[in-house]
Amino acid sequence: MINENLISACRKMQRDAQRQLYEFMSPKLYHTCKRYLKKEEEIEDVLADSFYTIFTKIDKLKEADAFEGWARKITVNQCLMMIRQKVNFNMYLDDIELASQPITAEITDLEEEDLLNLLNLIPEGCSTIFNLFVIEGYTHKEIAEMLQISEGTSKSQLNVSKTKLKDLVNKMYYQKAR
Repeated sequence: MINENLISACRKMQRDAQRQLYEFMSPKLYHTCKRYLKKEEEIEDVLADSFYTIFTKIDKLKEADAFEGWARKITVNQCLMMIRQKVNFNMYLDDIELASQPITAEITDLEEEDLLNLLNLIPEGCSTIFNLFVIEGYTHKEIAEMLQISEGTSKSQLNVSKTKLKDLVNKMYYQKAR
């Protein structure tokens, strides 16, 4: 568990405390990275960069109780920096017919691991927006600022991701065997 003593020891750059913090947080932050990134090498790079940032900026943390959320936000931002380098969020919007279909109850019955696997099958721009909006709870305005895109692009990408996820769920989980 993260407590003020552990945070204080990390502020003093005590290696044992940093190791404890790393061992406690790395599985959680790895899971966060896995929602955004598909390649294991990228996940490992972002995780390392995240911990570097956490340990070098831990003095900026005001309350130990806020540590996990603070660390996750750093990790999400690191993931987004990597994604922005390689993804054009405006791509394929003109080529895809947008259908405004909400995610149905069928998807809410899926296990988290199933959803994670499905997110890996849709374009990275779509899955990133889906993660930020649905899982992290950011607004389209916040997403647009983070990714340096328009709010309309964020909304379109979310719509595309929902449509693609719904299609995948229907094909992979609810299609009758022939």
